[in-house]
Order: sequence, then C-alpha cells, then structure tokens
Amino acid sequence: MNSDQLRKQFLNFFEKRGHAIVPSSSLIPTDPSVLFTTAGMQQFKPYYLGEPCPYGKNVASCQKCFRTSDIDEVGDERHLTFFEMLGNFSFGGYFKEEAIKFAFEFLFKVLKLPLKNAIFTVFKGDEEVPEDKDSPKIWQKLGVPKEKIVGMGRQDNFWGPTGLEGPCGPTTEIHINGIEVWNLVFNEYFKDRDGKLTPLKQKGVDTGAGLERLVMVVQKKNNVFETDLFEPIVKIIRKNKCDLSNTRSERIIADHIKGAVFLISEGVLPSNVERGYVLRRILRRAILHSKILNLPKNSLTEVGKEVIEIYKNVYPEVGTHQADVLTVIEGEREKFEKTLENGLKKLKLQIKSCKSKNEKTLPGKIVFDLFQSYGFPFEITKEIAKEEGLEVDEKDFQERFKKHQEISRVGAEKKFGGLGKVTDYNMVKLHTATHLLHSALRKILGEKVKQMGSDITPERLRFDFSFERRLKEEEIRKIEELVNQKIKEDLEVKKEEMELDEALKSGALAFFKEKYPEKVTVYTIGDFSKEICAGPHVKKTSELGIFKIKKEESAGKGIRRIYAILLK
Repeated sequence: MNSDQLRKQFLNFFEKRGHAIVPSSSLIPTDPSVLFTTAGMQQFKPYYLGEPCPYGKNVASCQKCFRTSDIDEVGDERHLTFFEMLGNFSFGGYFKEEAIKFAFEFLFKVLKLPLKNAIFTVFKGDEEVPEDKDSPKIWQKLGVPKEKIVGMGRQDNFWGPTGLEGPCGPTTEIHINGIEVWNLVFNEYFKDRDGKLTPLKQKGVDTGAGLERLVMVVQKKNNVFETDLFEPIVKIIRKNKCDLSNTRSERIIADHIKGAVFLISEGVLPSNVERGYVLRRILRRAILHSKILNLPKNSLTEVGKEVIEIYKNVYPEVGTHQADVLTVIEGEREKFEKTLENGLKKLKLQIKSCKSKNEKTLPGKIVFDLFQSYGFPFEITKEIAKEEGLEVDEKDFQERFKKHQEISRVGAEKKFGGLGKVTDYNMVKLHTATHLLHSALRKILGEKVKQMGSDITPERLRFDFSFERRLKEEEIRKIEELVNQKIKEDLEVKKEEMELDEALKSGALAFFKEKYPEKVTVYTIGDFSKEICAGPHVKKTSELGIFKIKKEESAGKGIRRIYAILLK
C-alpha cells in the first residue's frame, strides 16, 4: 500500500463512520502564540471550548504540520520537521470508548497490522490528574492482553496544549515495533498560561497518527526515509552523492528541502526573524550538508522538484507555486554560498584557536559575528562546533542577538512611525509609488511578474519581482512613462475594508509572500492598481511628483530588483 492509498483509506474509514472530512489548514496558524501548525487539532481548538463547529461534532483530517523542536534530531531514522498528521476529532460527540475502538479497528482490522507487535500506553495518574482507569479496560475488551498495556507518567501520556494555553488531557498511545504510530488525546482540561488546569465543560477527542511513521510500518521499512514519501527524494540526492556512507547528510537535505518547499508555498520567505528565520535555518543547513556531500549546485532545486512531484496532487499549492519555490531555494543557495566558504574558514580558525588554548567553549561574540557577517544561523555554528568537540556560549550569543533585534525594532519604528514628519511623508509617497510600479511592471512585462520583496527608506524605494532576464532600456523607459502618466492623471487612492474572499474575488492582488487575516484592507488607485495592503498611502497620485528609476539589477536567480526615487 502506498502513502496516497493509506491517506485516502484513513479518511474514507472515518467518513463512513459519520465524520466530516476537513481539509488541512495552513501551516501558518491563526494562533499568534505559535509560529507554525504543529498538530491536527490546532484548527479545531475553539470547538473544544464550546464554540459550535460548522462541520458537526465529529471530523477527520490529514493535516500538514511543521515542528521546530526536532530540527537538531533530523538526520536519524525518524525525526522530521515537516510531516502529515492523520486524525479524528470529536467535540462532545464521543469519547474514550469510541475513539479507542476506531483506532483498534483501523490498525488491526483494516490495515491488518500484527497485534503481537503492539504495545499500548495509558496515563497512570499523578497528584494533579487522576489515573485513566477506563482506557485499559476498553483495550482489554477489544482483545489486548493486559501485559501489553503500560502505565506512563505526565511526560509521556499527557498532551497539550498547543500554544500558550488551550485544551489538553491524558492520552493512550499505540506503539508498533517500538514506534509510536497513534496518539489518542482525551481533552478533559483547559490549561491556562500559568499552568493551571480547569476541567472542560465539554469533553473531546483529539487523535493523531503520523502518516510517515504509519507508512513505514505498513510498508515494512526500516525507517521513514525508505518509504515512498522519501525514497524518490533520497534517490535524487544519491544520484550525485560522493560519500555513500553519509546517510545523515542526505536525510537532513531530504527533510529540510521538503519542509522548505511547504513553507515557501505558504508564503514564508527567508529572513532573520520568526518564520523566515526557521526557513533560512533549514535551507542553509541543507546547503551546508550539500557541500559536505559535494553535490552539484542545482541539486537542491532538483530535490525541490521531486518534493513537488510527490505532493502536488494532495496539496495543490506546492504545484501552483513551483516556480516561486524553486526561485527562493536557488536564491538562498546563491546568497549563502557567497559567504559560506569565508565563514567556514573563519569558524575553523576560531575553533583551532580555542583548541590550541585548551578552551572548550566558542565565545558568543564569535558566534554572533558569524551570524551577522556571514549569515550563519546559530544552530549551524553550534552543530559544527559540536562535531569538533566544542560547546558555544549560548547565553552571550542570545544577549547579543536580543540587543540586535531591539536595534532593528527601533529602526523599524523610526521608518514607519510618526506620520507628521516630512521624511515619513516621503516614505508614504514612495509606498504608493511602489503600487504604481508593481502594476506598471505587470502591464509592460506581463502578469507573471510577482512581487518578491520591497524596502522603503525616506530617499528611495526598492522593489524585487519575479522575472527571468535583465530589463531592456526601452522597457524601463516605458515603465517610467506609465507610472508618471498615472501620477499626472491625479488618480484617487481609495481605501476599503472587506473580507479576504471578497477582496480576492474583486481582483485585488494578494502577494505570494503574505498571509492575511479574514478581514483585510484594499487600496485601489483609479482603475490602474488594486492591492491588499496595510498602508499608509497618499490621497491622490498627483502628490507623488516625478517617478524615476535609478537602477535595475539581479537580486538572485529569477528575481530582478529596481531602485527608484521621486523628484519634486
């Protein structure tokens, strides 16, 4: 049975048993306390707390997930950053007995997995939460021998919440051949930000079966990288691989590029903060290990293409954004490789210096300098140092990093705060000019042009866009003329608040790099430009003056960059 068949069989099983099948939610959650969607239940959190679920009381899904907690472990036989979580959920519809029966039937009747290879764990209770006495009885009624049921503590058999607060409860888990394949959570409590547990008025069920692990067991593979969800990807890496014994590096590349493909297709771009930092970290870690294996430069985009091929029919967004995904991967490779060699040389010299002094710790200043000057994520430096037998001064690094963030934050506030200042008004004008430029580019060069980034200072705008070649002088002249024509027409800049779906249906541009709330602001400039944007903007285009393109250059493979100013 291949992974597609297993995914469909799971969902069909629960659909036949009265569950509504709900599509996977975004990897970018609505919960602001977490960076990514890490579990199938995340999109259903409100329904455990009493909010009516529009799908009904019982649902099932296959949820794409991304977890950062296991990044350092990736490279072994089972840890992953991106994975899919099969799950069935109930919000006051059924509880322990039905949930356990469903899991038992699917695993041991439908999939026909050998019961003799399974172990079942339950929550044994502690001073705050009582022992789960029901689950062992239910398992035994289904034919599970008593000796196969093991009581475990809070660390192993109590799950949740996702985020800083939310529903949680004791669990019962199914392990086959020593691998946890299904976790059944019985949400009985609400845990607040202070760690206090309060009984929920409505009990609920939240189960999760990791698809990759389940596929591994069903296909009788030794590890997840031998399954059909990874084997074609690993094959691409091995095709150009020199060191056939280094499975750790190939697994890191396979997992991290897969994770990167999904993050980029969700609109995440590499940066030095939050989600962008995680993406940059896994991309640069993959790039580093591709250098360790001495892979050709195009290998990572080849891996990316294979990932898209595997998943495009299940998650169409990865196929829709294929060009953007591969452009970002290649752009980050080019950017990182320019500094990688020099950074590695500096790091190795520092490591050598530490060893010569019999020092066991790499100073935080050195680690931060590598991050700031060479784009080395802290974790990559830590990983290289560890291989050389050194620790890093993490506390000192974090202090320097926080100070750096604070300086950046203040700079951003100066950039966009205090609209009464003249320079800030210039930035508002340049922001509006950026919308005109974007529209002009699409009209002159074609609608395949897509914004890939922008930056505004009081003096100039910088605009990055997808395009495969250098612009001709005639094209630049036409773009300038079109923007200035729209400035002379004194078009009104209209601001509207509307639902996201309504905005998209109205033709408003939604940038690939952005993720939006349900209600958005749309700025319309005459009949020339319409974009979802937070603002601010001028009232009339005549306020802008004269638009002048100062420079056009490459910003990476498949990305061009324009610098422009406004003259009075």
